Amino acid sequence: MNFTQFLAVLRARWLTAVATFFVVLATVVGVSMLLPPKYKATAAVLVDMRSNDPIAGQVSPNGLPMSYISTQADIITSPRVAQRVVRELKLTESPQLRQQWMDATDGDGSFEVWLSEALQTDLDVKPSRESSVINVSFTSRDPKFSAALANAFVQSYLDTTLDLRVDPAKQYSSFFDSRQKELREALEKAQAKLSKYQQQHGIIATDERYDVETARLNELSSQLVAVQAITAESSSRAAQAKNSSTLGDVINNPVVQGLRSDLSRAEAKFKEMSVRMGDAHPAVIEAKANISELRARIAEESRRVTGSVSTDNNINQSREGQLRSELAAQRARVQQMKAQRDEAMVLQRDVESAQRAYDAVAARLTQSSLESQTKLTNTALLAAATPPSRPASPNLALNSLLGVFVGLMFAVAFALLRELRDRRLRSVHDAVQVLGLPVLGHLPGPMKKPLLGRQRLVLPQQVMARLPRARQREAAAAVGGGREA
Repeated sequence: MNFTQFLAVLRARWLTAVATFFVVLATVVGVSMLLPPKYKATAAVLVDMRSNDPIAGQVSPNGLPMSYISTQADIITSPRVAQRVVRELKLTESPQLRQQWMDATDGDGSFEVWLSEALQTDLDVKPSRESSVINVSFTSRDPKFSAALANAFVQSYLDTTLDLRVDPAKQYSSFFDSRQKELREALEKAQAKLSKYQQQHGIIATDERYDVETARLNELSSQLVAVQAITAESSSRAAQAKNSSTLGDVINNPVVQGLRSDLSRAEAKFKEMSVRMGDAHPAVIEAKANISELRARIAEESRRVTGSVSTDNNINQSREGQLRSELAAQRARVQQMKAQRDEAMVLQRDVESAQRAYDAVAARLTQSSLESQTKLTNTALLAAATPPSRPASPNLALNSLLGVFVGLMFAVAFALLRELRDRRLRSVHDAVQVLGLPVLGHLPGPMKKPLLGRQRLVLPQQVMARLPRARQREAAAAVGGGREA
């Protein structure tokens, strides 16, 4: 069916279309006027997109994702919030509502759950697309009841949001409290163990005492090196003391040098006197005895000097041995103190680790305690619902417009349906489609034309319709053949 045929059908079935249109429109308007009026009250909730946390001190400059807004909308429509509204408004104490529940369920199930589900059907939550505002609407026949329910849902949502934040904080606070007690006991045990170890080993300041003993060890090591050098020198001198004539201490000794000078003068005098007086002269004999005495004194003084060198060597060797013993004892003491210090440092690290764990849990406990006591959330009531002055439904103008649209659709549908049930020829195309034969011509109806203020019927001048081109060629051929005959 083309558009011309469609218009021809509507022109022929206009009474059916008009009747259907007015019936549908009247039905829609009548039903709208018969429906009881319902009032819609709306409250607005603001969700802080900055996500400030005054307890933890965290601020999110980028704001919260839009999924968070959708989550808040789902919380408002959740059964938990609806059941809280029922409890807050004490709707379970209404005999009328209880009777409705009995009639609907015969007392099966929970009255509070049924009532909360009934309230959720009239609740409408719409998050704003470009802001963090959520509109909470409730629709009922009573404007005051609608406003009260919208505000009750908002308040229950705020309280539920606070509970969702505070309840986990309370659980964390209880957990951290018990954990803090355990860590405090562990810290006290570690401190007691460290104190006991320090008392047993006389450790007051581990690092200072170890530094003192290490300095003492270094000093003994330096002294030993110095004594070893002196002992090596004294050993060399003691070896040279076997030949006292070449020993430097003997040669450089002033007493020996004086005696040697006296001996040289006495020998020179003895030679002179023995030549002049002879060996038997008493003066010569006395000079000879004096020389022998000087030589004995030189030998005795040399022995004394060499003896002192040996004594010094023995003393240096003894001192070296003593320093070696003291150095070995000091080294063992330092090693022992190092082992004690290492063990004390392990105990000290245990104490520090227990202290850090205790401090971390104490900080979390303080934060959890503050969060469990907070009364602040990132949601707030932006605008409370007020009783509306006009009903939200039924909307007569909107329903009428909708009735016009639906009426037009039904009018066209019924006109086409009636045409399909009673098919007629409305145009040349219908004749060609139905009969399957070409149309040679058609006689249109008379047209109305005004004539001096009156209308008269005038037949059109062109009656015959144009044949299709193929038919025209066939007709021309037939006419030419007839003339030849």
